[in-house]
Amino acid sequence: MGFLRYKQAFHLDDPRATLAHKDIILRKPFLKKVYGEWYATFKAVADQYPNGKLLEIGSGGGFLKELIPNVITSDILPLECCEMVFSAEEMPFADNELQAIFMLNVFHHIPKPWMFLKEAQRVLAKGGKVVMTEPANSNFSRFIYQKFHHEPFVPEGGWEIESSGPLSGSNQALPYIYFERDKEKLAKEFPSLRINKLEYHTPLRYLLSGGVSMRALVPSWSFGFFRGVEHLFSPFSRKTGMFVTIELEKI
Repeated sequence: MGFLRYKQAFHLDDPRATLAHKDIILRKPFLKKVYGEWYATFKAVADQYPNGKLLEIGSGGGFLKELIPNVITSDILPLECCEMVFSAEEMPFADNELQAIFMLNVFHHIPKPWMFLKEAQRVLAKGGKVVMTEPANSNFSRFIYQKFHHEPFVPEGGWEIESSGPLSGSNQALPYIYFERDKEKLAKEFPSLRINKLEYHTPLRYLLSGGVSMRALVPSWSFGFFRGVEHLFSPFSRKTGMFVTIELEKI
């Protein structure tokens, strides 16, 4: 299926759209390397808990299982590639059962993220972590997301979004709202969750990969070159980063 045709064939909330998304990532070498680099951050945390119970939320479109074989895969949509189906707002785990929760571009789709954080605070063992990679709110990313992306990016928005569908409902600025703009409120509402890391990154490579809706703009062999270019941008990541990786720890 072509890089644009699946959007015409399936609604975003159709499980087949998620599977088409996964297929595109796996067939585009440059894009798969971008995801692999993001997943490497998750794996570094997973390696801290060799005997811990690990969970990925929103697994359907990705391939984290290839790097972390013992991670439990899950999605809100019924997908054969996932082991569990549930909402992030109500997780079927006991108190203190999990050591880590991983999410890639999921948080900004959750209608009531505070309910997810309440659940994360409950199901994580002490010292357990939530690690997520999400859209960033830099000068550059804000321009790109607001001008050229189909999902809303509303930094002045509230703590909830309309529940229109698992993927069609979103505010890409939710990570900024919770973990930057309202971080003092977050600390009061969730005193057991501490922000360990908030790192902006990847100003160019996802765009150059074409994502899941366009053909790659550069050949796959240029990945290393553009990684080097991004390294030069790293001192300015808060102004240029398209994505942010956030690590929370239960204390």
